[in-house]
Amino acid sequence: MPESGLYRLRPGRSLLLASASPRRREMLERVGLNFVVRPAEVDESLLPAEPASEAAQRLAALKARAAETKANQAVLAADTLVALGSEILGKPAGPEEAGAMLRMLSGQEHQVVTGYCLRDADSQTLGLGLSRVRFRDLRPDEIEAYVASGEPLDKAGAYAIQGMGAALVKEVSGSYTNVVGLPLAAVLELMLQRDLIQPVE
Repeated sequence: MPESGLYRLRPGRSLLLASASPRRREMLERVGLNFVVRPAEVDESLLPAEPASEAAQRLAALKARAAETKANQAVLAADTLVALGSEILGKPAGPEEAGAMLRMLSGQEHQVVTGYCLRDADSQTLGLGLSRVRFRDLRPDEIEAYVASGEPLDKAGAYAIQGMGAALVKEVSGSYTNVVGLPLAAVLELMLQRDLIQPVE
């Protein structure tokens, strides 16, 4: 865990990250926060005709409620979804589906939404990060090579913008860290408002 950084937890407070995502963990560590990682197990099935923005917030709240916390411990949970129009693209089931998703995204603009939930004994706050991402027109052999790398196979929308997937992205509008998996600035602002963290002196 980090020894220095921009922020630290207020005395007597602790934080639990209810997520298995190494990207979310790295972002929070990078700004100096110490926390416990304990992924929450919930049913992540989407409801019929559920918009991505509503689904992401609902799932984040489910994860936050499912986490077992101690006294004075806040829990942060998040869920990121990729939406192309009204279609939500989750994690591909295998290489074939990953390739199909990438062909759909090629040359198109899609949305990345991250619902997040900060919960403690006294209150719960939901938030939403929204970014727009446009892919280049991808050649078939580019898609084939990217799928063969294995990187797309456990990523929503079949790409990782913080990895080799950056080569596919033409432009991003909105929070870059939201596309990675957490709208970091918005989450830190919420933590400051809730007196969970403070700047390092």
